[in-house]
Amino acid sequence: MADLTVDARNLQCPMPVLKISQGISQIESGQTLELIATDRGSLSDIPAWAKDMGHPIKEQFEQEGEFHFVVEKS
Repeated sequence: MADLTVDARNLQCPMPVLKISQGISQIESGQTLELIATDRGSLSDIPAWAKDMGHPIKEQFEQEGEFHFVVEKS
């Protein structure tokens, strides 16, 4: 279970990236954030954002048409 869950369902690019950026600032280093998105662009945008920011993706999966990303704050 993530320390914080951010709901970005039904939001189009660039909103999922903005939401995860806002969320990551609310948690401490070592904690995790789960982003839930429905925008297919998130499949490339979120991993690119995580790499650029230096936050490892711990888990990524699709469930019932929703994309889940669990990111650990570095």
